Amino acid sequence: MVLNIENAPENFWEETKNADCWIFGDTLEHLKDPWSILKLIRENISHKGSVVACIPNAQHWSLQAKLSIGDFRYEASGLLDKTHLRWFTRQTIIEMLDQSGFQIEAGMPRIFNEPSREMFLPIIEQMARAAGADPQVAVTDALPLQYVIRAAPK
Repeated sequence: MVLNIENAPENFWEETKNADCWIFGDTLEHLKDPWSILKLIRENISHKGSVVACIPNAQHWSLQAKLSIGDFRYEASGLLDKTHLRWFTRQTIIEMLDQSGFQIEAGMPRIFNEPSREMFLPIIEQMARAAGADPQVAVTDALPLQYVIRAAPK
């Protein structure tokens, strides 16, 4: 079955009521209201079910570098994919799932070899310190291109 989950008919939710796993591979950021969809899933998911998602990281160092020079241009793919409607960081991913009735059971950052990042990380550390935030957390959160998580109903 192929459908826009944001326009799914009521019978869709009845038919999928006891699904064990909902997989969102690079899709939550394309939804108008991923919070509502996750809440609907939470209302209908099996008590042993889970949500697995891969979500791009808007805090990635490359995006911070582009923003620092006003370069926020949509692209054909990647972090600035022109079809993205939502942007998430590690912190806002946790909040979205929590607000939707889920808790993260497992997760991993997807970090790639990007040698050019080394010149930007000290700057990100300085910005975090100036903003009164933990600089080590800011640098750590700037590394992943994406987060892969598994969340279960609370």
